[in-house]
Amino acid sequence: MQKDLIDRATQHISDILSIALMHTSKESALVVYDKQSPLSIVLLEAYQCCLPNAAFIDFDATPQTDILAMFNTMKPSDLVVFIQSTSFRLGPFRIRIELFEKSLKVIEHPHLSRMTDVQLTYYVDSLAYDSAYYRGTGSRLKQLIDSASRAVVDSGGELLTFNCALESAKLNVGDYTGMKNIGGQFPIGEVFTEAADLEAVNGRVRIFIFGDTTFQVNQPEHPITLIIEKGRVTDAVHSTPEFDTVLANIRADEGGQVWLRELGFGMNRAFTKDRRVCDIGTYERMCGIHLSLGSKHSVYKKPQIKRNNAWHHVDVFAVTELVYLDDKIVYRDGEWQV
Repeated sequence: MQKDLIDRATQHISDILSIALMHTSKESALVVYDKQSPLSIVLLEAYQCCLPNAAFIDFDATPQTDILAMFNTMKPSDLVVFIQSTSFRLGPFRIRIELFEKSLKVIEHPHLSRMTDVQLTYYVDSLAYDSAYYRGTGSRLKQLIDSASRAVVDSGGELLTFNCALESAKLNVGDYTGMKNIGGQFPIGEVFTEAADLEAVNGRVRIFIFGDTTFQVNQPEHPITLIIEKGRVTDAVHSTPEFDTVLANIRADEGGQVWLRELGFGMNRAFTKDRRVCDIGTYERMCGIHLSLGSKHSVYKKPQIKRNNAWHHVDVFAVTELVYLDDKIVYRDGEWQV
C-alpha cells in the first residue's frame, strides 16, 4: 500500500508541478520537509522522484537561520515546497506571504499528521490535478456566480437564501494566469464568494460537519440546523456541546453575534460526505457547499465589519442536496451541473 500511495502521489505531484505551477528544470526548487508523520514521508518520496535536482532540507535537523538563508539565494519563479506534519514556524509572519513577495512559487502541505489510516489514501487522491475539470467547471461556476442576482442552498428541505448579488468569485483551481502569486496550500479545488449584502441572507441550513476549536473536523451524530436571520446565526437546532462552544467563542470575541460570510463551492471530488479527513483546512475543498461563521473573511470588505475586530472564521459544511444560482440548478446528485 505504501508503494502504491507513493506512486500515485508521484503522478499527481508531477501534474501539479508541470500543469498548474508550470515548473521546469530551468528553475531551482527547494523542499523543506519533516518525517514526523506517515503522510509526510509519502509526499517526501514523491517529491524526490519528481524533483531529482532539488535541494531537500530536513526542518527538524536544520537551523532556521540556514533555511531562511537558502530562501535568499533563490530567484523569481523558483519553487519552494513545504511538507509539514504540523506547521513550520519560520518567523513572525506567514512564510508563504514573504516568499510570494520574492516572486517565488510556493506549495504548502500543512497538518499532515492529522491524516491517518485510510485518510492517507483520500489525501493522495485529492492531489489529482484534472485541469479540464478544475479550470472548465471552475470558470463556469465563477461566471454564473458573478452574474447571479440570488442563490439558494437546499440542504434537504431546509433553504438558505442569498437574496442579493454575490461578490466577484475567487478561484482556487490551479490556474494562476495573470496572478501575482503562484501556488498556495494544497490540495486545491474551490470557488468562493459571499453575499454582497450580508444582511440579505436568511433561512435555515443543515450542517453535518464543523471545524472545532482544535481546527479539526467534528461530525455530530445528527446534522445541526442553523437558523440565519439578516446574515447572522440566531439559533442552532440539535446542537452539540462542542458546537455550542464554537458559537460562544465567536459571540464572546465579536460583539455577541455570529455572522455568516463565506459561501464556498468546494470542487475536490476526492472529499465527500463520507470520504473525510480530520484537518478542516484540507477538508474545506470537499465537493459541495461550505460556509464560514464569524466576521473574518479578509478577501471581501464590508462596511459593518472592522478588520481589527474580526477574529473568527469557522468552516461549516452543508448537507448539499441542490444549489441554485438564480433559477439554474448548479449542484445535484453530488456533482456540479455546469
